[in-house]
Amino acid sequence: MTKLARVSVSLNEDLLKKFDRQVREEHYPTRSKAIADLISESLVKTEWAGSKTVAGAIILVYDHHKRDLTNKLTHVQHDFHDLIVSTQHIHLDHHNCLEIVVVKGKPGEVQDLARRLKSTKGVKHGSLAMATTGKEV
Repeated sequence: MTKLARVSVSLNEDLLKKFDRQVREEHYPTRSKAIADLISESLVKTEWAGSKTVAGAIILVYDHHKRDLTNKLTHVQHDFHDLIVSTQHIHLDHHNCLEIVVVKGKPGEVQDLARRLKSTKGVKHGSLAMATTGKEV
């Protein structure tokens, strides 16, 4: 178990009131947990700005009936096979699919893969969820 440390923070009262409202709305059990999550999120962003290995997920929505789109997406993924840990393909309805590509690698390479997949003609939506390998947080 990780040892806890107590810290004291001085904040503007209005800012604290807004933060407390957000803590309640997001169902945090304590301010401490909410602050810890904010710090963790900041550390993950710092990881992605560096050159250490990161993890994440690329989320795509596309119409699989679009001519040759599935083959194009697969081809791009094969070009980046060393970054891809796993993929999951979900049929949303008769036309639309959701694909989740779990990735691990250098931030710039992962972002390049995400850009290549998102910019493929026929992809309706694409996003990159930046995460961490957990080693630096």
